[in-house]
Amino acid sequence: MNWLHEIFRLSPELALFLSLAVGTWIGQFKLGAFQLGGVAGALLVSVLISQVGVTIDSGIKNVLFALFIYAVGFESGPKFFSSLGRRTLREIALALILVVSSLVTIVAMAKFFALDKGIAAGIAAGALTQSAIIGTASAAISKLSLDPAQLQQMQGNVAVGYAVTYIFGSLGAIIICVNILPKIMGRTIRDDAVKAELELLHGASLLAPGQEPALPELVGRVFLAGPAAGKTVAAVESAADPLYPVTLERIKRRGEVIAVTPEMRLNDTDVLLLVGRRKGVIALASLLGKELEAEEGPEMVMQTSEALLTNPVFIGKRIDELRQQISVDVRHGVFVTALKRGEVLLPFKDDTVIQQNDIVTLYGSEQDVQRAVALAGPLLIKSPKSDLMFHGLGLSFGLILGLLVVRIGAVPLTLGSGGGALLAGLIFGWYQARKPLSGNMPTPASGLLRDLGLAGFVAVVGLQSGLQAVQTVMSNGISIFLIGVVVTVVPLMITLLIGRYVLRYDNVAIFAGALSGTRSANPAFGEILDKAGNSVPTAPFAVTYGLANVFLTLLGPLIVALV
Repeated sequence: MNWLHEIFRLSPELALFLSLAVGTWIGQFKLGAFQLGGVAGALLVSVLISQVGVTIDSGIKNVLFALFIYAVGFESGPKFFSSLGRRTLREIALALILVVSSLVTIVAMAKFFALDKGIAAGIAAGALTQSAIIGTASAAISKLSLDPAQLQQMQGNVAVGYAVTYIFGSLGAIIICVNILPKIMGRTIRDDAVKAELELLHGASLLAPGQEPALPELVGRVFLAGPAAGKTVAAVESAADPLYPVTLERIKRRGEVIAVTPEMRLNDTDVLLLVGRRKGVIALASLLGKELEAEEGPEMVMQTSEALLTNPVFIGKRIDELRQQISVDVRHGVFVTALKRGEVLLPFKDDTVIQQNDIVTLYGSEQDVQRAVALAGPLLIKSPKSDLMFHGLGLSFGLILGLLVVRIGAVPLTLGSGGGALLAGLIFGWYQARKPLSGNMPTPASGLLRDLGLAGFVAVVGLQSGLQAVQTVMSNGISIFLIGVVVTVVPLMITLLIGRYVLRYDNVAIFAGALSGTRSANPAFGEILDKAGNSVPTAPFAVTYGLANVFLTLLGPLIVALV
């Protein structure tokens, strides 16, 4: 084992990446319906590797966690702020239930097993994965009337209790939130995450990367003019339902593609390329001749572009007003396929009101789309590069917020680096959605920050505390570990059951996000996001996570006072 210790001494980062690789591999295996997952796998493997002795700097852990939680907040900022309101009262209640049940459980266990104040506070810090309890409990212990030796012993016991119980504190939250909760509710996190996202999309189709509908809304089809001979192009187009417009984009006459004008009259042998809403094209088909193979018609390339609505002509207007206000010539050949406010898809209905910086998705020929974009506002171009200036400022702002301390009596309250980075991510994500020309972060880049940040953070925790935890259990017996298991499981299960049957959570993805947040259970939340496949669990997590950072921190002096 000495040779392993020497290797990891020379290259501690090797231990980190080995934990990630092997842990992710182990996390893929299933035992029935149970699957450990990559985050929990990385934690277990890192604890195992730590037994040979690994020294890794805490700065790495802090950086990885800040990247993870900032990326989560950035992705969820628009949805989070739009979800605030009376609906968050349920999340507040859930966080309070977890805190109260945790306090009752730890005090009861301390009384029953005659634990001293230091051990009890350390168990709370580790089993609830709230490191701030160490600080608040140690500060409260320092004010007790004890001789220096007793004081040092009791404060040392805080660290012992924390080291022994922290590993299962993380793992237990994953098991309950990711495996047990869906079993109790009888549905999967993924299914309910998709359901919730569909509600946000107002019934629009939700497609994964690489998917496309079998029956697309916009189609191009080729017909002979046939019975439409003698009619003008404008007359053919006007025959379509205004709600399902169709554009005659190209005409092939005697083998040559000719320019199309509204006044042009059709010959019966003309080959027509129609582009438009599928329902409109089908309705027009009965007025035209035989449908032809696409290869027989004129070729044309269409494009899809996004534009930022900044023209004052559009702002504050209803869609039906704009439809009447904008001339037919301007609208000709341009189809609106989506309207978004931030990341929220708006229903394209007559009474929908346009706001500054709404995003419209346009489909049509290059010439038609360019004409519409020039009227609407600047073109949004998806860049593969991240705006590092924007996000560097975002993370700096969050970490500064995390340094701020507010004291209530002798109790210091702080967001910490994690809470500060999360809040900054939410704010900067919301701002970027409102001003999308700056602050770009491609989805793959955000996903890398989330995955590497969380799994790396957990692996560093295991490498740092795994050896001490195992040694303490072997020297002091397993009782502290088992008490930690109770403190991890009981409050979470009480909160789960009350949330399900009293607070009436009926969406697994939303409930799992809220439940993991009540415990500041970042590894569990990472697994929930992985299962969900979208950011639906983030809004409830952000609310309960922020509350938990305050409420759980207050447990330190309360435990010292009550035990």
